[in-house]
Amino acid sequence: MGTYNLPRSVKGEGRILFIFTGKSMLYTVIAGAVGLLFYFIFSLLDLTVVGIVLTVIFALIGFIIGTLKMPNIGKFKFTQKTGGENLDDIIKRAIKFKTRGKKIYIYEEEKKNVK
Repeated sequence: MGTYNLPRSVKGEGRILFIFTGKSMLYTVIAGAVGLLFYFIFSLLDLTVVGIVLTVIFALIGFIIGTLKMPNIGKFKFTQKTGGENLDDIIKRAIKFKTRGKKIYIYEEEKKNVK
């Protein structure tokens, strides 16, 4: 009898420490480093607990930005246009929009009715 390879789902095998993808780990580390700056400032003032809490909050915000996608909510015009996109891509596009004089060019294809 021959040996056959069965196809299997390998979607989750690219993750670091089970919950982190490479991108979410990078965003978590960068935001945690920003939180560490606050930790050192508050530790000089003998408020180390506040510094630790801020570090965890910043790391959590970085994880959220690197992991989650914008939900598609029909009531809001903003979420209809950005629904399903990664939060970091939306933030990058907003920063580019602000720095380029609030001009953006989007090319959309026209929908044709096919019968």
